[in-house]
Amino acid sequence: MDDRTLGERGAENSLKGKLDHAVGHVKDALGGLTGDKSLQTEGKVDQLKGKLQDKLGETQMDVDRGLRGDGL
Repeated sequence: MDDRTLGERGAENSLKGKLDHAVGHVKDALGGLTGDKSLQTEGKVDQLKGKLQDKLGETQMDVDRGLRGDGL
């Protein structure tokens, strides 16, 4: 069982999503510079996954704040 609050898990998801998005951006750019379409595509996928995970984390934090009565 995970003892972290929904907000803590959300913060972790948001941070990991931002990191994955940044790594994806680097892969995309590097693939574009070197002509490596596979690396470029992998970077684009990582960016999308990162954005989705960041949004999930933000939503988790919003829900946690709402449940604790801190407002949105």
